Amino acid sequence: MSTTETESQKQDSVNTMEAGREKTALDVSDLEEAPDGGLRAWLVAAGACCLFFTAMGFSNAFGVFVEYYLSHQLAEESPDKVAWIGSLAVFFQFVSGNIGGPLFDRYGAWIIRPAAVLYIFSIMMTSLCQEYYQFMLAQGVLMGFVMGFLQFPAMAAVSQYFNKKRAAALGVVISGSSIGGVVIPIALSKMLNGSSLGFGWSVRIIGFIFIPLLAFSCVVITSRLPPRTTNFIVWGAFKEPRFMLLALALSFMLLGVFTPLFYIPTYAVMKGIDPTLASYLLAIINAASTFGRVIPGVMADKFGRLNIFAIGGLVSGIVIFCWDKAETTAALVVYSIAIGFTSGTVVSGASAAFTECPTDPRDLGTYIGMGMGLSSFAALIGPPVNGVLVSNYGGFSQVTIFSGVMVLAGSFVAFATKATTPKGLFGRA
Repeated sequence: MSTTETESQKQDSVNTMEAGREKTALDVSDLEEAPDGGLRAWLVAAGACCLFFTAMGFSNAFGVFVEYYLSHQLAEESPDKVAWIGSLAVFFQFVSGNIGGPLFDRYGAWIIRPAAVLYIFSIMMTSLCQEYYQFMLAQGVLMGFVMGFLQFPAMAAVSQYFNKKRAAALGVVISGSSIGGVVIPIALSKMLNGSSLGFGWSVRIIGFIFIPLLAFSCVVITSRLPPRTTNFIVWGAFKEPRFMLLALALSFMLLGVFTPLFYIPTYAVMKGIDPTLASYLLAIINAASTFGRVIPGVMADKFGRLNIFAIGGLVSGIVIFCWDKAETTAALVVYSIAIGFTSGTVVSGASAAFTECPTDPRDLGTYIGMGMGLSSFAALIGPPVNGVLVSNYGGFSQVTIFSGVMVLAGSFVAFATKATTPKGLFGRA
């Protein structure tokens, strides 16, 4: 082959690549602007809110299960071993986003429907459990994995309909988990401790309540943009400093921010508070978290999504440090309100922050899922590590120090992430 022919082929290859880039750019620019409101957009948001009510709301009630398991079916197990059930559920909930997010970007919202059926199945199986391994399989593995196929497509769908108001919309959606975290712990506590229903029927009744909510979500949640046909995983994201720093920041925060949700009922009982009242503290946390997800979301659209995410982590870390100083009922109620509001900013803030990374809105689900998936290992080890600290030291001082330091470290990394944005470290990014 002559030198002239070789150079001609190279030039053709370069032209093809440039044409491909131009076509991609045109494809992105040709996409319609997000409506940022309207009936269809808010129906999608309402359906997503119902999904978070059923999925994350049930997950937020795990503190009630821990307190009940330790005095009934799993009375012979240690607190850290029981915590592995909820920790494994949170881990699979986040790690499955690596699959659920990209599946939504490629195939749309249909993947929510089989996931909803499997989620109800996992709740019914949990109601039949008696042994530790059974709880691990039903409530830890299956339920956790399925939740990722519900929540990440829901967040991606909402993100397609909102741009300028995206953080506020995601805050409203994720507040569904807080509302569920108020209703479900109170309902479970009443049925478990104040009725003759027993564990099985108490859990099954919750499952039956979820069915119409999930059915509504399956009908109204739809994708707005055409599917993405490129690689299943956006491998280039792992080379983006902003994306990787956000994942690292969230990882640090998840090592400690879920600790009060897991252990505050147990801590309250140790301080002599009635178990039913102790369970209500979890409901108070989630009630305050509702405002902690919505109000910072509105502020994030005005003052910067990375700013609010970092500030939320900073304040959460400081509040966690104060945990073991709350020793009376009144002090625990006030503390629950404080930690509920501040910690609510972390999950909703992280979701909004990850939407700052992709340049193509059709990659939103993939970026959110991949970011949460990378952070899932921290959610896996955080609660059990804190459980070991409780078992070894018999108190919560070491727990507050470990969790508080981890969340503060995450907030500092989140602040550092701003340096990778065009607006810089001190801009409204």
